[in-house]
Amino acid sequence: MKSLTRRQFSRGVAAAGVAMPSIARAQTYPSRPIRFVLPFGAGGVADITSRLAAEKLGEKLGQRLVVENQPGPGGIAAARAVTTAAPDGHTLALLTNGTAISVALYKSLPFDPVKDFAPISALGTFDLVFATNADSEFKTLGDFIKVAREKPGALNVGTITVGGTQNLGAELFKSSANLNFQIVPYRGTPEIIVALLRNDVHLMVDFYAAMKGGLTDGKLRPVGTSGLARASYLPNVPTVAEVVPGYEVTSWNGLAAPAGTPAPILDRLNAVMREILVIPEVKARYAEFGVEAKASSPAELKARFEADIKKWAAVIEKAGIPKQ
Repeated sequence: MKSLTRRQFSRGVAAAGVAMPSIARAQTYPSRPIRFVLPFGAGGVADITSRLAAEKLGEKLGQRLVVENQPGPGGIAAARAVTTAAPDGHTLALLTNGTAISVALYKSLPFDPVKDFAPISALGTFDLVFATNADSEFKTLGDFIKVAREKPGALNVGTITVGGTQNLGAELFKSSANLNFQIVPYRGTPEIIVALLRNDVHLMVDFYAAMKGGLTDGKLRPVGTSGLARASYLPNVPTVAEVVPGYEVTSWNGLAAPAGTPAPILDRLNAVMREILVIPEVKARYAEFGVEAKASSPAELKARFEADIKKWAAVIEKAGIPKQ
């Protein structure tokens, strides 16, 4: 066997010296309760699904996960709480496609969403639902598109606040289908549904969980979902892409840690999340909210995050939405 030179031996010792503390920390991790910081208020879909994941993660790791809701514009407050924390795996963040949107929506952020977080795993994905009043003349998305082309500017589409995924999903639909209609922003889903039932708007774009009541009682008619494949909870509803080729909006939630968190800790968290997200109870509970529980590698989550930053930046620019 070829002998090592003194320099090679020294390098090996130095590398081992760097790796040993990280491995040691991973072996004793977690040594205290873990903070899980969410950029949303309590009670929403992200909060409920995140708390379920936190409960299972705590059981697997043998430590309690304390969920902290820190809502605020652009997720800035929550991001600061995580990116300024010690990178030891005891503070975790919920990353979402909304975080990616913030990069393009704000003139500047007090953190770098790509560089300041270490992705761990996706938690789940979910689609937008396009729906009309059940009594409307628009029985399909094709019906809406036909009239929108015949009467440019005459139709209204209801979404929540400008810059939200739902609002930008409508903007992307508008540009992808080359249509001229008005996008009307509302403060919340209940207001949009009332507007739709009054025929003040002719189509609404929102998440399944927020519309579930109206869909179940038959007041709303789903005419499209935004993913690449038909949604399991609305299997008979075509995707928007079946009518407008190339259209796709897939929302997602993911788990991340502060940049610099040791790789062994990230690897352990990823492995545990893969175990949790295939538990039938978790998958069923997520499905109630229209979320597909699905883990990923850190690299896959990072790639999705970076792709969404570019995608939504282009949509925001084309829509002429001013930066905040």
